[in-house]
Amino acid sequence: MDIDFLSHEYFMKEALKEARKAFDEDEIPVGAVVVCNNHIIARAHNQTEKLNDVTAHAEMLAFTSAEEHIGSKYLKECTLYVTLEPCIMCAGAAYWTQLGELVYGVADEKRGYNLVSKKLLHPTTHVTAGIMHEECSMLLKEFFRQKRMQNQ
Repeated sequence: MDIDFLSHEYFMKEALKEARKAFDEDEIPVGAVVVCNNHIIARAHNQTEKLNDVTAHAEMLAFTSAEEHIGSKYLKECTLYVTLEPCIMCAGAAYWTQLGELVYGVADEKRGYNLVSKKLLHPTTHVTAGIMHEECSMLLKEFFRQKRMQNQ
């Protein structure tokens, strides 16, 4: 596959691989990748349970890894692909990184940043929503279905 023609779907599939890792580790299945110049420079999935850290969201871990990779706290030329719409904390972090683009799979109708304000992101950040919506949604639904069955 020619690197110039990698699509949003290609990178979202990579984020979904991370989300499946979280699922397998009994974490809420959210995965993220940071892409710069059509190369994945960071991968992460939720690890709040494993690390006993409420801030260990996939996006936060991916930002830290990407910043270390490029040697800068700014991700102006980067795109974050994440399976679930970022929460307010992660949107705030995206603001401070001056993220170039945010691409997410499914909206978070309970905790997504859009519930508060679309202005939580940096004004130059471009947003694309709904990429591989069905696949991202199904993984989350299956995770919470299993949790409900465990609690019965």
